[in-house]
This record gives sequence, structure tokens and C-alpha cells, in this order.
Amino acid sequence: MKTAVTVLSFFIFLQGFSQASHSHALERSIRFPDIPGFYTLKCDLHEHTVFSDGKVWPDIRVMEALMDGLDAISLTEHLEYQPHKADIPHPDRNRSYEIALKEAKDHDLIIIRGSEITRKMPPGHCNAVFIQDANKLLVDDSIAVFREAQKQGAFVFWNHPNWMSQRKDGMATLTDMHQFLIREQLLDGIEVVNEHTYSDEALQIALDNNLTIMGTSDIHGLIDWEFSVPKGGHRPVTLVFAKEKTEKGIKEGLMNRRTVVFFKNTLIGRKEFLVPVIRESLIIKSANYIGNTNVLSVVVENKTNAEFILMNRGSFTFHNSQDIITVVPGVNILEIKTKDRLSSFQLPFEVLNAVEAPAKHPVVSWELLTE
Repeated sequence: MKTAVTVLSFFIFLQGFSQASHSHALERSIRFPDIPGFYTLKCDLHEHTVFSDGKVWPDIRVMEALMDGLDAISLTEHLEYQPHKADIPHPDRNRSYEIALKEAKDHDLIIIRGSEITRKMPPGHCNAVFIQDANKLLVDDSIAVFREAQKQGAFVFWNHPNWMSQRKDGMATLTDMHQFLIREQLLDGIEVVNEHTYSDEALQIALDNNLTIMGTSDIHGLIDWEFSVPKGGHRPVTLVFAKEKTEKGIKEGLMNRRTVVFFKNTLIGRKEFLVPVIRESLIIKSANYIGNTNVLSVVVENKTNAEFILMNRGSFTFHNSQDIITVVPGVNILEIKTKDRLSSFQLPFEVLNAVEAPAKHPVVSWELLTE
């Protein structure tokens, strides 16, 4: 019975894909607008297939990414850990990438070549993406492998630094080796989000050491099941703010730390990019006083598929809600008691589901011009 249900569920998954295989306009698509000067590209740069310890063929990862409206993915198979090798022998560690690349050739999806360097702590696990040849990363020495990645022009980030299998306290902590890798410019980023976990300590490490803030699914099974997509969930992604919609543009954005992570309906990143993406996501469409009253009706459009939880930091109160409001996707109406009729004023909110530093939320202000 369990096998029958599994087959049926997967058939439904593939049927849903086939109905929109040539479009990213699915209701489930992760949506965020561009910000001034940059494209907002949705990336998941830590995924696995049967070519390491994952459970699906590489083309399924492409199908999932298209359904989620992603712009780029990387199948970062473990270099050293190959549990399916007896069933799927593959002396070429680039094989997973090649299959995904072929599947994506007729779609608007960038496939980035990458691998996971899989070592004990330190240095633990790290992803090298934008590499040229995964086979050349099969190097025993734990420093030499990073130098080979650097030689290939890779962007390298530290995976799940809070992983309890390597950190019993679940707290990301810099070791002497990681500090060396950073000094030698061999480590460029760090996951503050991996699969279902978030790390304040990793975020602080990124801020203190000028590392790129990353968030990934680290998916092994099916995205739909792992992240409860049919029930409204979503995979973690890294929003990369790029000058062009290309692999080169993504790499340049990552190298210059222009990222925000989207995780469990929360945005995490440096304030200089976090605030613009929030401001572009929530647009004031109109502001009109209701009849001859001094209550202002404000129409706010949420252009994303995320909900924003806002705390009022202004001097006025609301007529139709309390100080904490949830702005859902689509059209929202706020009724503000301004006491007197005003031609303009600032409306500041603390965005509670956005994080710019541990325990710190950004305050974003909108100027209202009444009609």
C-alpha cells in the first residue's frame, strides 16, 4: 500500500510539472522583485542526487527548480562520499552536472557546476561552485583541495557549520583552519541556513569576516515532501542581486556579497540589500481619506509570495488592525487614523520576519502622499 501511494504521489508531481514545464508562472513559484540596479535571481546552490547520497536522478532536480521558479541551481555531489557507487558507478564526478545541463537546455534555468568537499571537522563540508572539473578536486590534503578550487575560479562556501554531527552544541564556531582559509581567500561564504536550520552564530561569522550570506536546501529527497510545498512551504534559497541574468552575473554577485536568504517566510541578509528588496516587494498603490473622515485608506500591494510581518513604529494607530500586521501576497488595505488630514507623512515599520544581524530587524519607512 505504501509503495502504491508513493508511486501515485510522484505521478501527481510529474503531472503538475508537465502542465507547466515551459513556464515559471506557477502559483508555487518563489517570487521577489528586482531591486534598483540589479536583477534578483533565486538560487539553490546545494543539492544532491543519486550520484552521491541523494534519492533522485538529476533531471528531477531541474523539474523541481522550474516548478519553484528558480533562476539557478547547482548539483553539488559529495566528492568523497559515494554510497551508491556500487549501483551507479561513475568515474567522472561531472556526470550529474552533465545530465542536468542536458535536461535544462530548453528552459530558462542556469545549471552551475559544483561539488561538495566532504571532510571531518575541521574544515567540515564546503561547496565549491563555478568549478571547471570536479575530478581535479579529488585531493587528499584538506588545504590543497581548496587551492585547487581557487585555481579553477570557484566560489567556496562553508556548509551547515551548525550541523550537530560535527558541532554537538549546534553553534557555528570558527576554527583555526577556517580562519586560515578566510585569510588565504580560500573561503568566500557561509551557510546561515541549511535545509531546516538557521544559525545566528553563522550570520555573525559572515558579518565579522566579510563572507557571503548563503541559504540552501541541501536537498536529498523530493523538494515537495521535504519542505511541505503542497501545504504552502518553500525551499530555502539565496537571492543573488546580479548585474546580468547569467552564470557570470551570479558569480559576480556572490563574490561581492550581494545576497539575501529566504527561509521559512523570513528574509536574512545585510541591511544594504535587505531593505531594498523589502521596499520593492511592498508597493503603496494609493492613499485616500475615507469620505469626509480623517481615516486614511492605504492600498498596499505585496508583489511576492511571502507574507511580511510588520510592527508599527510610527506615531499613528490603525483603524482596522493592531500595531502588528501581516501583509499577505496581493492587495492589502490599511486604515490609518491620522487625527488631521495630511498631504504626506512617513510610515515606518519594523519588519519582524527580516533579520539583518542576530536579534536585529530592519526598520523600513514608506512616504505616503495622500490624494
